[in-house]
Amino acid sequence: MRLVTFALALILMAVPSSAGPNVITSVMPVYGIVSAVMGDVGQPKLLLQGKMSEHRASFTPAQVAALGEADIVFIVGHGLETKLAQMSGTEAVNGKAFVLLSEVPGVVTRPIRQGGTWEPHQHQESGADEHDHDAHEGVLAYDPHVWLDPENAKAMATVVAMELAKIDPEHAATYQANATTLSAQIDRTTAEIAATLAPVKDRPFVVFHDAYQYFEARFGLTGVGSISDVSALAPSAERLQEVRDKIMASHAACVFREPQYDSKTVDVVIEGTGARSGVLDPIGAGLTPGPDVYPKLLSNLAEGLLDCLGG
Repeated sequence: MRLVTFALALILMAVPSSAGPNVITSVMPVYGIVSAVMGDVGQPKLLLQGKMSEHRASFTPAQVAALGEADIVFIVGHGLETKLAQMSGTEAVNGKAFVLLSEVPGVVTRPIRQGGTWEPHQHQESGADEHDHDAHEGVLAYDPHVWLDPENAKAMATVVAMELAKIDPEHAATYQANATTLSAQIDRTTAEIAATLAPVKDRPFVVFHDAYQYFEARFGLTGVGSISDVSALAPSAERLQEVRDKIMASHAACVFREPQYDSKTVDVVIEGTGARSGVLDPIGAGLTPGPDVYPKLLSNLAEGLLDCLGG
């Protein structure tokens, strides 16, 4: 995957902002949560958007300067926006410490799954940890795709409201009320998704990169492998063969590509296996920024799974 460098004209995506605090968010799921909590007070700015790899994004000097001028910056954390997390608290951003939402109270993390294949529901057996968030010198201690568990998103919303209240106490009650409203909306979406996916939850599938174990665990799905690892690195020939063998052995119904990445690898892997190709977008690359982004992202994942697994 090639390094992504943004044009100066795209310093921050053109998401409207009002007189509220100057808030920057890293990726679309974080934007959706923060936008919903801010509500009519203002809108956050979105740093990374579109069909790009958030794992390896790089930044212009103007973008870095904007981060240093923000009142607050919300990101997922180490292992996702790697270079962004490394900037937190540094002189480059005027010493500003970013809020790493994967490390806040109430967020439950899961260990990284090893290898390209696993047994169904391995994510449930491996356990989860609310406290072991340490990542040093590029060594990732947990799967960073924490937002794909709706319960984690609710915990994030609570902390977002608290952090916004610290810099804008005048609107503290509004932030808290909006976080409560978002949590209720997430609960409704979660119930709808559980009903939607119930008919296909036992059908095995393979994903492009190992981003979905939080979603799989929450809804009891049967993921059996991934073409690429948790960081979406290019797979080796050995791993591709391992995944092909798993597709055949498990009778996987679908292999899911992602809009951010070349679909040719998926085409190669499924050739001659009988598996179908589907699309999942874990980061919301195709969504329009807005306060309803997070529930929509979850619903889109459910629809993508049902469209392929239900075929």
